[in-house]
Amino acid sequence: MTSVDTSTRAEDSGPSGYAAARLRLLTEKGRSGPPRRAALARLTDDWLAGLFTAARPPRGVALVAVGGYGRGELSPRSDLDLLLLHDGTADAGTVAGLADRIWYPVWDLGLALDHSVRTPAEARRTAGDDLKVQLGLLDARPVAGDLGLVAGLRTAVLADWRNQAPKRLPELDALCRERAERMGELQFLLEPDLKEARGGLRDAQVLRAVAASWLADAPREGLDEARRRLLDARDALHLTTGRATDRLALQEQDAVADELGLLDADTLLREVYEAARIVSYATDVTWREVNRVLKARSARPRFRGLLGGRSGGGRPPVERTPLAEGVVEMDGEAVLALSAKPDRDPVLPLRAAAAAAQSGLPLSLHAVRRLAAAAKPLPVPWPAEAREELVTLLGAGEPTVPVWEALEAEGLVTRLLPDWERVRCRPQRNPVHTWTVDRHLVETAVRASSLTRRVGRPDLLLVAALLHDIGKGWPGDHSVAGETIARDLATRIGFDRADVAVVATVVRHHLLLVETATRRDLDDPATVEAVASAVGTAGALELLHALTEADALATGPAAWSTWRASLVADLVKRVGAVLAGEPVAEPEPAATSAEQERLAIEALRTGEPVLALHTQPESAPEDGEPEPVGVELLIALPDQPGVLPAAAGVLALHRLTVRAADLRAVELPTPLGAGAGAVLVLNWRVAAEYGSLPQASRLRADLVRALDGSLDIPARLAERDAAYPRRRGLTAPPPRVTVAAADSRLATVIEVRAQDAPGLLHRIGRALEGAEVRVRSAHVSTLGANAVDTLYVTRPDGSLLAEEEAADVAKALEKALR
Repeated sequence: MTSVDTSTRAEDSGPSGYAAARLRLLTEKGRSGPPRRAALARLTDDWLAGLFTAARPPRGVALVAVGGYGRGELSPRSDLDLLLLHDGTADAGTVAGLADRIWYPVWDLGLALDHSVRTPAEARRTAGDDLKVQLGLLDARPVAGDLGLVAGLRTAVLADWRNQAPKRLPELDALCRERAERMGELQFLLEPDLKEARGGLRDAQVLRAVAASWLADAPREGLDEARRRLLDARDALHLTTGRATDRLALQEQDAVADELGLLDADTLLREVYEAARIVSYATDVTWREVNRVLKARSARPRFRGLLGGRSGGGRPPVERTPLAEGVVEMDGEAVLALSAKPDRDPVLPLRAAAAAAQSGLPLSLHAVRRLAAAAKPLPVPWPAEAREELVTLLGAGEPTVPVWEALEAEGLVTRLLPDWERVRCRPQRNPVHTWTVDRHLVETAVRASSLTRRVGRPDLLLVAALLHDIGKGWPGDHSVAGETIARDLATRIGFDRADVAVVATVVRHHLLLVETATRRDLDDPATVEAVASAVGTAGALELLHALTEADALATGPAAWSTWRASLVADLVKRVGAVLAGEPVAEPEPAATSAEQERLAIEALRTGEPVLALHTQPESAPEDGEPEPVGVELLIALPDQPGVLPAAAGVLALHRLTVRAADLRAVELPTPLGAGAGAVLVLNWRVAAEYGSLPQASRLRADLVRALDGSLDIPARLAERDAAYPRRRGLTAPPPRVTVAAADSRLATVIEVRAQDAPGLLHRIGRALEGAEVRVRSAHVSTLGANAVDTLYVTRPDGSLLAEEEAADVAKALEKALR
């Protein structure tokens, strides 16, 4: 075995010499990546071989590196996986003593050690019982001692693996699926486990094991480079944290990026995601091939039986079922027909992809590679057939995803849509988002495919869904950048000028409906008029409504609920009426439900707050989702100063998180004589931070005390925070308070964007009370760790704030929240 150079060789076989050489190697800036991992393995070999020799081992014993150490891939904090192999001729005490003289120096250095002592027969039996042991032995490599003994074990283990592959590979497949379900997909996780998540180093090892079975092989293009990137990231993670960790936590990413010489944490994540995507795609293709081979093997005996045991025609006939021009189904995949001519048919890539997705079939690896190598570029603008095939592909639903991934793996997507490169594998650091930008776009198209019956132009809906976030990665507002890019791409795809304008409008305003519905007062005519002016036509509004739902559903479970859907539907109905030519009605007293009216009447009669806490929805939605996040809390009380901070403070004291809130002053529709007047109705959605919900009676009692001043909420919250300080992770960006350009004739609109935290709404209310403004209505939206609160405020006499006055209020509120 070749030794390392003298600058890194252990001066002696003792721990101190090895430790010093190891430290020099790991701190040597000129060496990193595969050379450093290999050098660390050689250095460790030399040290362990010295320990082995100094222990005077008997004949028929060898020290064997297995697993990652066996592959020579030692990261700075990797475990040492060692097997002390013996032929059984030495007595047990001698072998045990030898093991102690090797293991204890390793432990003395604080290195993690996975060790075992076995004969070849014991090693094979253990491998037969434990799949993980067998995988480790596939990479067995001699460190010192009897080389013939190790060679014999390797030969036997490989023979066992190949003979048992039809049984063991399905077992390995099941283990991989279970691990993926538990750990998630590396290419989409904000804090991925580089080893165990799907597409990580463990899957790369599995692909090597499958190849060693001779049953199937992984697509090798790019796979070695992907493994290298993941290993380099793990090396840097070990060095920057000083720990044996594989989880790339958010707080470590900047330091890891710097260690690797990358621009920033986003660049790091993108490289990691790209590597994981290569491994994941290779995994999918490999297991599909394994299952195909195993299925074919199991079919051959039956086929021979049908032939009466005759030897002729030992393989069943290959069936090819036409799917589209130049595309057929074979062995459960969409492949190119024998007559296909990709060099003369530039639409063939899209036609093959659409046919595969519509048939629910994977697109064959060989077909995709042939298309990537031979297909000519589409003319610009695309012919009508190409445009129709793209729409057909996007409209296939869930089967679109694996077909799109196959096109991406061979660079066909960026060839068709050049601007796709900028969003490919781009991370989204908002925890609400489940996917990277590119996968989110595809998932949105998948969701939109189920909504195509709701719109008159399903083709425009699907293309707009695919392009709605295409501006991410460019400076500034991604919707503004996306409008320009979408206009160019829609023109490239072959839409006419009118259709291009619709796609561009929908992309530009894809957030308009949900942001307006959840953050603005829909009873304000200016709100509805502004949306109608931006959308322009009833057709665009119809598309925007469907895209809003598809976008939210593809974002993650926290982004959509039947409550949000009802708010958006209400806004769409109002805007649709304006676009149909109906005049915008002046605001009427806010409509109240029967229960709200009952509570309001009771509040006016008693002059005190009345509460109702609904822990279950009255009727479950058809899709079975909760309606919506949290439970409903209704509060009615006579209009008076201090309601918002008091109510929000009481909820914070009872550890209730406000998920959504609506506060508005209403006039009762029926006269109540002298007692009639304005009533504040709060319709909030709340959730317990932990534990059970408090009783409504306790909330009411504390609210009464907060309003009459006998309950000092700020002091109580400060006492609790001092007694039980909250753990802080990454430092959140500072809050931002702005005066929204809403052109409201009813109130001045102030928007607060801040990190969600207990008591946030209470602090906002107190600051506004201190600024001597009246909250006409409040609309709270919480997504993940972020809160966006919109407040309609006036002077105490109900008039709008002057521009300078509003700016001062916003500045004071921002200062109070810091």
